[in-house]
Amino acid sequence: MSSSVLGIDIAKATYAVALVLEGRVSKREFPNTPRGFEQLSAWLARRGVEHVHACLEATGRYGDALAEYLYQAGHTVSVVNPARIKAYMRSQLVRNKTDQLDAAVIADFCRTQNPPPWAPPPPEIRELQELLHQYTALQEARQQEANRLQAGLKAQTVQDLIQDHLDFLDRQLVEIKQLIQDHLNRYPHLKAQRDLLTSIPGIGDLTAAHLIAVEPLRFVDARAITAFGGLNPMVRTSGKSIRGKPRLSKIGHHDLRKALYFPAITAQRWNPIVKALCERLVERGLHPMAIIGAAMRKLLCLAYGVLKSGRPFDPNYAST
Repeated sequence: MSSSVLGIDIAKATYAVALVLEGRVSKREFPNTPRGFEQLSAWLARRGVEHVHACLEATGRYGDALAEYLYQAGHTVSVVNPARIKAYMRSQLVRNKTDQLDAAVIADFCRTQNPPPWAPPPPEIRELQELLHQYTALQEARQQEANRLQAGLKAQTVQDLIQDHLDFLDRQLVEIKQLIQDHLNRYPHLKAQRDLLTSIPGIGDLTAAHLIAVEPLRFVDARAITAFGGLNPMVRTSGKSIRGKPRLSKIGHHDLRKALYFPAITAQRWNPIVKALCERLVERGLHPMAIIGAAMRKLLCLAYGVLKSGRPFDPNYAST
């Protein structure tokens, strides 16, 4: 069986590939459609490739279908943070940028770095992710319309149209929020996870849904999921001249950090563990935003803890 590496650069309508086989690189471009996936399989077969380690960036949803197709076909698939590919390109002093060149760099990254394999989420998690994505999109659309309404429009007709749209978006948000809870209730294991998470002061139903959607238990420990969310502190020191203050790395899942921001502010007041932590940090003179970041990180660790243990939140757990 021939083993090889396949770098994939995804676009909306097409995707470019670079196949590394026995030291040689072959490049092609295919439509980003089911028919294009079949053409890729045929192209690999003509080269005697039965198994490939495919690597692509986690860029939106354009690559989801191809990644799942390759996974179901028995190939190893890695879906990596685009920041890693960008940093690797810089380390290789790549100055030009084309789809096929990017695919070749991704293939070389896969060959040299051997990123971990990816597996598609279960269908119930995929549906939850899509519901949450739609909810977030509607929230953003509502904010845009609200901003337009507050921009000093003079025409009453336009104001009425925007208000009607806002009312429609509000109804849609309520409906999708209920659909999310109905979806969690439909699956006993998801419902159990939500009930554990909402036992933590500061975490409500919607935040719990966001946490469930990232499948926390696939991480080996709380430190791993903290890094995934980009909530681990990044220290900048060098010699005697650079003494940067620690800050969040933000190299990770943006939506997860966004989902934890307001719950962390609530937890600063109502969650005894988070509150005690924040009070200690205030005494040390930390910046308010650094304290919120620490509260987000602690809240995520508590969430991981209750899911891992299967026990509801207990403020006295550490002492007992």
